[in-house]
Amino acid sequence: MTTSWLSFDLRVARDAQDLREACAVRAAAYGHHLPQLKKALAEPDELDHQPGTAVLLCQDKRSGETIGTARIQRAGPQSSVQLEASVQLPEWLAARPRAEITRLAIRPGADPLVRPMLMKASYLYCVANQIRWLVIGARSDALVRIYRRLGFIDVLAADQTVPLAHAGGLQHRILVFDVVAAERSWHGCQHDLYSLMIETFHPDIQLFGEPPRRDRRAAA
Repeated sequence: MTTSWLSFDLRVARDAQDLREACAVRAAAYGHHLPQLKKALAEPDELDHQPGTAVLLCQDKRSGETIGTARIQRAGPQSSVQLEASVQLPEWLAARPRAEITRLAIRPGADPLVRPMLMKASYLYCVANQIRWLVIGARSDALVRIYRRLGFIDVLAADQTVPLAHAGGLQHRILVFDVVAAERSWHGCQHDLYSLMIETFHPDIQLFGEPPRRDRRAAA
C-alpha cells in the first residue's frame, strides 16, 4: 500500500461553525442551478443535527477554506433515509442497512481530487458503520455517469426518474452502490479506481479523529 498526502484535510463536521462553512459551499454550488433553494441551503437544516448524520468537510491546507462537503445519513431501525419520503425502495434495499449521500457540493476551482476523496470517505464511513447499501439521487446525466463509473446501478427501471421533495421537487435518477461487494468488484474488473480507493492510504482522511500532522519536508 502506498501513502499519498492531499492538499486538503477531510473530516467530519464537529460544531456549528463547521456546519455553517459546509452550508456556504452548498449554497454556492447549488445556488446557480437552483436559485430557489439557495437561501435554504445557506443554513443547516434539521437533518444536519440528527443522530446518524455525518457532514463531511474538505478544508484547503493553505487557506483553511472549506472547498467541498457531503452529507451521509444512515437509516436506523425505526427510520429511513431522506429520499424514502419521495420514493418507495424495493424490499431488497429497504430491508437492509443503508445510507444516503446528499448535499455533495464543491467550490469552483477546488482540487480535482475533492470529489473522489468525498466518495472514498463516504465508502470508508459506510464500511466502518456496517452499511450494506449506499443510495443517491442524481439529477443530471453527467452525475449519473460519474456514479456509474464508481459502480452505482439504477434502483428503478432504466432511465426512470422521480421528483425528490428534499431537492426542490426536481426529477432524479435513484442509484445504489453495494458497499460490501465494492472491493471485490473493483478488483475483479481491474477498475482504475481500485488503487485510489483500496491500495492508497490517505492520512488526510480522518473520519473518527483529527488529521495527523505530516512532515512537510518528507511530503515535498
